[in-house]
This record gives sequence, structure tokens and C-alpha cells, in this order.
Amino acid sequence: MQKYRLLTVMSNASKSQEYKQEIEVTGHLIDSMILTRIFDKIMDLKGEFEVIEFKIGKEKSDKSYAKLWVKADTPEHLREILEDVYNAGATPIEITSATLNRAPKDMVLPTDFYSTTNNLTFVLLDGDWVEVEDQMMDKAIVVDRARRLATCKPIRGIRAGDEVVVGDSGIRISPPERPRDGMNVFQFMSSYTSTEKPVQTVAKRIAEDVFGIKKRKGKVAVVAGPAIVHTGATESLAYLIRSGYVSVLLAGNALLIHDIEYSLFGTSLGVDLQSGSSKYQGHRHHMVAVNELFKAGSVEGLVKNNALRSGIMYECVKSEIPYVLAGSIRDDGPAPGVITDVVEAQQKYKEALKGLDLVIMLSTMLHSIAVGNMLPSRVKVIAVDINPSTLTKLLDRGTDQAVGVVSDVGSFLPLVVKYLKDLESKEIV
Repeated sequence: MQKYRLLTVMSNASKSQEYKQEIEVTGHLIDSMILTRIFDKIMDLKGEFEVIEFKIGKEKSDKSYAKLWVKADTPEHLREILEDVYNAGATPIEITSATLNRAPKDMVLPTDFYSTTNNLTFVLLDGDWVEVEDQMMDKAIVVDRARRLATCKPIRGIRAGDEVVVGDSGIRISPPERPRDGMNVFQFMSSYTSTEKPVQTVAKRIAEDVFGIKKRKGKVAVVAGPAIVHTGATESLAYLIRSGYVSVLLAGNALLIHDIEYSLFGTSLGVDLQSGSSKYQGHRHHMVAVNELFKAGSVEGLVKNNALRSGIMYECVKSEIPYVLAGSIRDDGPAPGVITDVVEAQQKYKEALKGLDLVIMLSTMLHSIAVGNMLPSRVKVIAVDINPSTLTKLLDRGTDQAVGVVSDVGSFLPLVVKYLKDLESKEIV
């Protein structure tokens, strides 16, 4: 555990003991609300604080600095509070190097291993701060002393003898700060999830961000659910892929099958999306789509033999956009190309998520939460779902940087495309 410099104070009035720890925090403390979050965490846990020093940056680029005492009535209570404030970006005044213990065997961590957040993290090794690579939440930190490397690893990636960070000494966390020059939608959305946000304005801001990312050759991932097909937004997502706004697509078996069904028959789960009525024997269509995939061997095979001529997966193949499809026990088939080994699927997702600027999650709770758990907090996330509880679950499970948009994806995605086309026409002029 952190080697706290605990101070014990005896109150003359109550004769009760008080334990306190001196901490400091640096950054854009006011506009990013970092200091406010630290104060809130202390008070929520029934602790107290005393500000000793506070320096406010004068210029936009200047950082602020604060030093304060954190107070509690027992050592255990103080440690509980400090764990939260350290995760919020504070550090103790006196800090020691990280403590390392070796993993006893494959896929087993040492007792008291440090569990990571998704925020930028540094480890103090022999006097030097080393940035942790592959930052994700709920992982362990493995250190390679010879190469001066610290890396986030899941339990399944641990090997006997790995040096693993234990306790929380020698750890510094840097939470995300408010963007100072970019991503308009994140500046615009002062509250992260609301049914009362002006959807057209939000769509316009997202289009501006996506347009800007493409222009500077950044990367955008889309996490997509089958509701995109059900609600009639297939062509909108296909347009984003065809126009180079999507760098990678992450989805499940359902999106694949319903997209193929719609491309082949114009239906989704047997319902004609133009008339809104069920087609004769339309209940067979999704199984016919699975069967056609097995006959062709892959999506690429369907495109090559000219059986598939439109849709989301068609555009991925034609535009050579990588995609990863993960299966579940609910899936029919699953179809060729869908990864049924969950560990392999997780690894493929992680590889696909490297180097991203933005992730757009469209009406898929399980895949959105899974992807959120794999992202460092520096990657911006926009999640669109008609059900507010889906967005709340994403935020509650640690993806604090996400902006939630409560909207029908079938209405919202065409709006984003409309504003993108407006931006493109202005660029041409």
C-alpha cells in the first residue's frame, strides 16, 4: 500500500484523533473541474479537506496547482478517501517508487495487485516516471525493468515471473481535461446524457468533429448494433464507410446477418423496410442470409460472386475497411467471419482500437460497454441510443468520457450524414 505520512491530531474538545495526509494536484483544475471532483469525492466519503496553497494559471495554456490536507477519523477511512482522490488525479507530497511483486504462475496475480483505471497512468521506477502503455481499466500493470516499460495486461496475459505493480505507491494518474482547442461536441455538451438535448444541433457538432478528424487523417471507429438496419439507417452508415469517415467497424453476428438480409431481400427480420409490413415467408430471410454466407464462405466471397451489391458489409469490403465481428450464444450460425472464441474476439477488438481519436457507438449496449472498457479515457466516445438507461450503464461502468445522445439511430444517423454532405459541398466550393 501507499506509504502514507499520516499525521495524528488530538482535538482538545472531543479528545478524538484525526488522521490526515498532504496531497497536491496540477493541471487545468478549474475549467476541467478536476479540483471540484476531488472535493466532491472527499465530502461524499464523509472526509474533510483544508486548502493550504492554490495557484491559478493566468494564461490559457498555464496549469494551476493546489496543495491540501485530506482528513479522516481513522487510518482506514483516510486510505479509502485517498484511493478515490488519487484516481481523480491527486498525488501525495512524498511519493516512493512503485512496489513490484512477481506473478506466482500463469494467469495469477500477486496479492494486492494494483487495478488500473482508464486514465493516463504513470509508474515511478527508480526515480523516473514511466507512462503505462495500452491503458485500459480493470487491468494489472506489468513492468519490464530492462526495457523501462510498464504495460496494462489482463489476467489472462499474466505469465509466471512477471513483475506486477502491487499496492498504490508510485502511481500517478492524469484524468482527461476539457479540450482546449477541438472536439466541439464535447465542449457543447455540458451535461453528458439528456433526453432534452437539441438533436439537430448535436448531430451537426458530431458531423463537424468527424469531418475534422478525417481532414487531419485521424481515426474513427464505429461500434454498431442491428438497430441500424431495423430503423432504416443502413445507407447512412454505408455512406460514412464509403466516404472514408470510418477507420474500423466493430459489431456482432446480428449486424452482419441483418445487413446481408436487407441487401438481399430489402427486409429486416422479415419486415419490408419500405412498406413496414411482413413479407411472405419473411421469417426465413435471416436464415437464408446465414446460408448464403456459408455457401460463399465469407462476406468477401458474396461480394466477389456479385451476390452482395450494397449495404454496410459490402462497403467495408469494397473500401477495404477492417471489421471485427464477435459472436454470442444467441447467434444463428454464427456466420463465417464471426469470431466465436470470446478471448480471441476481445484481443481482436483491442488491436482494432489502437490509435483512435473517436469512437461512435450506435445502438448496441453490450458491445458498447465492452469497447468502453478497452479504451483509454483520452479517446472521445459518442454513444447514441433511444434508451437512456443504455447510456447510463455505459457511463456507470467507467467510460466517463462518453457523451450520450438519446435518439433513434434511424433518425439521428441520416442527420449526421446530411451535415457531413453540407460540409463537403462547402469544401468543394
